[in-house]
Amino acid sequence: MLSIDSAYLTATLRDLVRINSVNPSLDPGSAGERVIAEYVAASLAAFGVEAALHECAPGRPSVVGRLRGSRPGRSLMLNAHIDTVDLVGMEDPLSGDIRAGRLYGRGAYDMKGGLAAMMAGMKALADAGCPHGGEVVLTGVADEEYASAGMQDLLTRYRTDGAIVTEPTALDICLAHKGFAWFEITTHGRAAHGSRFDLGVDANMRMGRVLADLDRLEQDLRARAPHPLVGPPSLHAATLSGGSGLSTYAASCRLQIERRTVPGECIEAVTEEMASILRRQMALDPAFAADLGVMLVREPFEVSPDAPIVRALVEASTDVLGHRPAFAGQTPWMDAALLAAAGVETVVMGAAGAGAHAKEEWVDLESVTRLAACLAAAAIRYCV
Repeated sequence: MLSIDSAYLTATLRDLVRINSVNPSLDPGSAGERVIAEYVAASLAAFGVEAALHECAPGRPSVVGRLRGSRPGRSLMLNAHIDTVDLVGMEDPLSGDIRAGRLYGRGAYDMKGGLAAMMAGMKALADAGCPHGGEVVLTGVADEEYASAGMQDLLTRYRTDGAIVTEPTALDICLAHKGFAWFEITTHGRAAHGSRFDLGVDANMRMGRVLADLDRLEQDLRARAPHPLVGPPSLHAATLSGGSGLSTYAASCRLQIERRTVPGECIEAVTEEMASILRRQMALDPAFAADLGVMLVREPFEVSPDAPIVRALVEASTDVLGHRPAFAGQTPWMDAALLAAAGVETVVMGAAGAGAHAKEEWVDLESVTRLAACLAAAAIRYCV
């Protein structure tokens, strides 16, 4: 019989929140992941889990814990990220205070609640004598909030049959999430004194034409038939800079764009949408000059409701919660997409709460306890 050690779970979650693990790629000089990775490794080792650290960059470790089952079977990864965004604007960001069943602090919801649930779920399995088969692998990854270097590194070291990512879902089961592509467009002009219209070419004005076309594309994207779980694709003009002074024609203008993608879209088609806008402007004005660059691409994610990992999680969580959880989609990108792309059948389920990246962040403690029970029960069903 599995039993979640609620005292361990609550104490562990408070400790995790009180550890500063702000991603230094987002906030230079911040603490990073070493202290929290070492804490997780020590806590897992205390109840017999084999733990190791792996650096994706100097001083930037992820933590891995391995709990072998009592018989052969499939392997399951429980995944969370251990980095957080910055603490700016938060009154007491590392408090771990508990009020009315909610635990507060940076990362409580996104996603140290999921991490604590994974740890408590593994403790329940260990305390019960490892009734699962195969192996359960806990991964607390660095750098998810920036470039997912930790997950990409661990995928070169470990491979499991299935994975449950514990990003927050309010105990729904997430079968899909959006991806994104970052583009940069630079329009070119010719610098000249502001009085010399005969010499100057305004790159900012040229970018205005591009922006007008992008606005039309954005309206078209949101009018398309939506994905049933994540809705339609979208884009926005994220940053814009051009020119050097009021009395000078702008020699260049740079626009950075984020294009959110849905399952079924491919980066080649998305890139072609951007390129066609520039070709149109060149056809209208042979002197028009611009460059298009692809900065970063993260694919969307989707898993079939009939996948074995989904069926195992549905059965386990129905028993734990007393009802069948809803299937849902999420709009933010997650490391689930990297796992799925590597051939690991993956699903997402996490706790309830609010305030990801916001000035007040909290997680519901009861939902974290229930999540831990769902994870442990799913491991027994899946690792057969």
